[in-house]
Parts: sequence; C-alpha cells; structure tokens
Amino acid sequence: MDTLHETNLDVLKERATRALKTVIDPELFVNIIDLGLVYDMLFFAEYIQIKMTLSTPHCPLGETIISRVDQAMSAEFPDSEIIVTLVWQPAWDPNLITDEGRAELYLPL
Repeated sequence: MDTLHETNLDVLKERATRALKTVIDPELFVNIIDLGLVYDMLFFAEYIQIKMTLSTPHCPLGETIISRVDQAMSAEFPDSEIIVTLVWQPAWDPNLITDEGRAELYLPL
C-alpha cells in the first residue's frame, strides 16, 4: 500500500500502531505502544512524524528503540520519510501503560 494514496487517517493510524507494536522495549519486553511511549503520530504527504518519549531521558537503550521505530515505520510506509521526535513533556509515567501492557508486566489493572 502506498502511503500517499491512503487518505483515511484512521487506517493510517491503525497501520502505524500495528507497526509500532512490533517495537519491543529490550528491557521490559513489552511493545512501545502498550508502554505508552508513543504520544502522537502525524501524517503528511511526504513524511510521517512519530512523537514519543522514553521511560527516562537517560534510557541506555533509547537509540536502539528509536532505530527500531524508524525501521518498523519504514517497512510499513516505504514511500514516506519517517521522523522520530523525542519529547520529554509530558514526562512518561507508568499510568500511561495500557491494560495489555500492565498484564504483560504482571501489574494490577
């Protein structure tokens, strides 16, 4: 599917979410969507911007996670430039973890 021809934002977000769910935090073994690390996905004609955070600014595997985000999104949207933007506000909080993520981490729902 060619990104430029897809105009339904819900479909684009669904595809992006599915791709980003393949990006697993190497320390927690839960995907970045369910960890609540992805704050926004913006779709433009020639590029897609992913606004995300890490659990801490000093995350030792941050570069690995960012690289995997770029790879997953580039595979799903090969005709678009992928821009990953790290944001620190709002700060990540464990309350952002989805119910699915909480179950994988054996946290109370």
